[in-house]
Amino acid sequence: MVPTLPLRRLRRLAGMKQAHLAERMGVAQSTVSRWESGELPPTAEQTRALQAIFVTPPDPAQDAALKRLVETSTIPVHLICDRTHRLLAASPVRTADWRVNLSDYLGKSLLVYASTEILAAEARLDGIGWNDGDVSSLAFDTGANGDPDLPIRPGPMLWERLRLSDGSAGRLVTSFYERSA
Repeated sequence: MVPTLPLRRLRRLAGMKQAHLAERMGVAQSTVSRWESGELPPTAEQTRALQAIFVTPPDPAQDAALKRLVETSTIPVHLICDRTHRLLAASPVRTADWRVNLSDYLGKSLLVYASTEILAAEARLDGIGWNDGDVSSLAFDTGANGDPDLPIRPGPMLWERLRLSDGSAGRLVTSFYERSA
């Protein structure tokens, strides 16, 4: 007996659409829909393939290493949860402009501080396949946000999507602005 996977939940945690999973599995999107609804159980071989895609043992050491790299970076970078925008880590260069303590903002969403350009880029993500895994980085120019406590400097910005040990997606946010001497 092959155990039933909570497929819909796993797929959503991975930020993957049914069509993308179907492509990876070599089946029609309707087959994935029927698997998720329980109408059609995947074969034992398909279940093993699904497990290989979604079920990986968590490795918190990887997250700790990523956090340490962000926190010791010499460039303006921070790490957020890709879905909720909760702040996970930030470099000293990033927080040098902030007039608040980093510890007060860890675990809180930074979306309310977004510039107009960041909000526009955020609105484009579904359309470019970000949540399907088709695109894992996005570069764009941002303007300032005008917030005195958590200012965003205008200039090029790079978002990179990566998988965290709990299966959720993180977003590494790097800015490329002129730094003062």
